[in-house]
Amino acid sequence: MWPGHQAGQHVDVRLTAPDGYSASRSYSIASAPSGTRVELSVERIDEGEVSPYLTQELRVGDVLEINGPIGDWFVWRGEQTEPVQLIAGGSGIVPLMAMVRERARLKSEVPFRLLYSVREPSLQYYRDELRTASEGAYPLELTFAYTRAVPPGWPRPPGRVNVDEVMQAVWPANRAPTCYICGPTPFVEAVAEFLTTLGHQPQSIRTERFGPTG
Repeated sequence: MWPGHQAGQHVDVRLTAPDGYSASRSYSIASAPSGTRVELSVERIDEGEVSPYLTQELRVGDVLEINGPIGDWFVWRGEQTEPVQLIAGGSGIVPLMAMVRERARLKSEVPFRLLYSVREPSLQYYRDELRTASEGAYPLELTFAYTRAVPPGWPRPPGRVNVDEVMQAVWPANRAPTCYICGPTPFVEAVAEFLTTLGHQPQSIRTERFGPTG
């Protein structure tokens, strides 16, 4: 039985072949911390050892070895009252979505903002759910950034997130938000540097990163 988790944690999934060869990968938990089930969102890496099986071959009733939940730093807890700044690159939205869902589950009034960088609009994760969250009684303040293709009429050309874009999208440092950044390592490192440049305290910046086969 699933022991329960906190929003932002991850698990290790291990696959073992009949010949004894095994491979393990870490995946963030997408579901809010309630119930006895856990939801993972897996991005398929065509040359990967684990994600193609999980996204194309796994069937109901198959058994997986899962270790977790893991991580106590990159989590959001319902008793926190400070503003929350979420910043995601690509599939790095997954653990942040668990935080958004937990906030909704708790009916929390804590102010949340999300800056979501993605290659193009069609590659957004949780498109409809994010739109719904942005329209609620205590809306998630949502900003998109596109690195390769933008929607018609978009005010910015495609490109990597820069310090000016971060400055416009995130809570100012004097609001003392807790900032959660997740995505590819270069993205996370760049955004964390932008935040410190803008006056955010290093201890208020929490990061989760993954490499090309994460």
